[in-house]
Amino acid sequence: MNNLRSSSERELGFGKVANSERIMNSDGTTNIIRKGISNFNPINVYHDLVTISWVRFLMIIFITYLIVNTLFALIYLWIGVNQLSGVVPGSGLHNFWEAFFFSSQSITTVGYGRVAPVSKLANAVAAFESLMGLMAFALATGLLYGRFSRPTAAILYSENCVVAPYMENSGLMFRIANARKNQLIEVEASVILSIKSMINGKEQRSFHNLELELKRINFLALSWTIVHPIAEGSPILGLTKRDLEEGKAEILILIKAIDDTYATQIYSRSSYGFDQILWGVTFNSVIRINAEGKTEIDLDKLNDHTAV
Repeated sequence: MNNLRSSSERELGFGKVANSERIMNSDGTTNIIRKGISNFNPINVYHDLVTISWVRFLMIIFITYLIVNTLFALIYLWIGVNQLSGVVPGSGLHNFWEAFFFSSQSITTVGYGRVAPVSKLANAVAAFESLMGLMAFALATGLLYGRFSRPTAAILYSENCVVAPYMENSGLMFRIANARKNQLIEVEASVILSIKSMINGKEQRSFHNLELELKRINFLALSWTIVHPIAEGSPILGLTKRDLEEGKAEILILIKAIDDTYATQIYSRSSYGFDQILWGVTFNSVIRINAEGKTEIDLDKLNDHTAV
């Protein structure tokens, strides 16, 4: 792997320390652990609530809603359900549910009217709960707006990166496509090889820019097969499958595009480990012309390939 030392290197911000894991996962997240940062920092909490999955976000909202109403229901029980008009005292569970549903009506300011506070203490608690409910729902609305208004990329990547015959030599290639119906324009790709090697008797990780056959397209209307020709000047030239395995090679990808809907630049990241690189295969076509003469693309076949 001596040709790697003379090839064009880059510094991506990951340093040259050779770690045992991949630098970047397939979903674009990095395997970096940050210590010394509080998990309860407001900025971090907001970022987490805006970026986590919809399932987790809705579960957090629902569980928080249940916990808050349960706490206020216990407060009303401590005050006494006799301080709530319209409640017929009964068993402990019956009184809890009466207080719980009164709390849910107060925190949402619905107030059906069957149950109402009569003492000053019960009125004070209900007033405070209503105020907290208004602020909480305003916060939840802001988070929902932040999630909906944040432009994100939905780029599909082929499951594997392949080394296939290309022109007179071979090429390292993978495919991408847009998973949404929106239009992506001015799409640009940057591909970097990360590999470990022995330098001055010490194992280090180096980063090498992979020149692409085509690094930019105007429209991502169909699929795009991104190709790095393995020719003179390529960091991969002369390397074998075993060399990439021993060097724990990783192909890092950054896609930049403009979302035509929001007129905003979006980014997508991914990577392929050495075990995701297939040798001696070529991608099958995912594009065809249907009976009506229109162009179709089958995204389910984005990773379909054939041995050559």
